[in-house]
Amino acid sequence: QVQLVESGGGLVQVGGSLRLSCVASESAPETAMMGWYRQVPGRQREFVATATRGGTTNYADSVKGRFTISRDNAKNTVYLQMNSLKPEDTAVYYCNAKRHPFAVASWGQGTQVTVSS
Repeated sequence: QVQLVESGGGLVQVGGSLRLSCVASESAPETAMMGWYRQVPGRQREFVATATRGGTTNYADSVKGRFTISRDNAKNTVYLQMNSLKPEDTAVYYCNAKRHPFAVASWGQGTQVTVSS
């Protein structure tokens, strides 16, 4: 499996910004798709955004217009720029990587994002 290491989480006030990073230990094909999910205690992990190596992106409705996912394929890194943060964005954010949409994903250890009101 691909090793993924996230960073960039922290505490921010409502309306603030954070940028998450996730570095993968391998490149293609294991990281053809990379994305971000988030989870709060007692709830299922939910989709946030994905990006393919070719640059195709997809977002959850709840973050469209506020979050931007991007990749640096040369660095095996995916980013999540989060702007206009809301208290409901508070969660542990996980990075994942997989070969194709139906493949088993590799996951990072997660990074905590807390938005205070």
